[in-house]
Amino acid sequence: MQRYFIELTKQQMEEAPAISITGEDVHHIVNVMRMNEGDEIICCSQDGFEAKCELQSVSKEKVSCLMIEWTNENRELPIKVYIASGLPKGDKLEWIIQKGTELGAHAFIPLQAARSVVKLDDKKAKKKRERWTKIAKEAAEQSYRNEVPQVLDIHSFQQLLEKVQNVDKCVVAYEESSKQGETSSFSAVVSSLPKGSSLLIVFGPEGGLTEAEVERLTAKNAVPCGLGPRILRTETAPLYALSAISYHTELLRGDQ
Repeated sequence: MQRYFIELTKQQMEEAPAISITGEDVHHIVNVMRMNEGDEIICCSQDGFEAKCELQSVSKEKVSCLMIEWTNENRELPIKVYIASGLPKGDKLEWIIQKGTELGAHAFIPLQAARSVVKLDDKKAKKKRERWTKIAKEAAEQSYRNEVPQVLDIHSFQQLLEKVQNVDKCVVAYEESSKQGETSSFSAVVSSLPKGSSLLIVFGPEGGLTEAEVERLTAKNAVPCGLGPRILRTETAPLYALSAISYHTELLRGDQ
């Protein structure tokens, strides 16, 4: 069943079960899916709940639907994972956001790292963020997420250090740790996190993080770690980490 994210909380949906859908989603419902009155869709609230809804009226400007019931389905990772990626070249960050959304990331933090070749002025950064946000929304719909991951503004390294203070744990994917054979830190951190915790994972751009950047993160209690014996590309490492987290927190633990 097709799903759409709406700008209402669960409480607001319950108080006014007649829901109006506007914007690009109307085009998708009317022209792509060719839905009519009586068809059913899933509406996802801002706070992560989803309800089965029936279309009541359909026009080119607005679609109205009536909430039937809550599904009580939750497809979010048990822990909130923030992916901080050093700005890579080309469209690699788009790939990270699309696939990272499918794999359950809670939010993405584009990072202006020391070795980031890409430099964006405010105008280009705004346009890029709009595109990244759209990619996250479409990927969340496709993968049946309850929430659309937030794509934050491009962070300076200092802003990232401040973000470290607002999460339960932070790990740094560090190439030198992998080269030295370190294999246990990432697993230990993930295994120690209870349901509802927050985890920030920092990845460098193509050239990796500098030693100074890792030292500054470590001073904030971040844990440098390897992601196995192989050296992963900047666009591969976040997807590996999210997959490993899913295994640890969903497949291995079950519903615990």
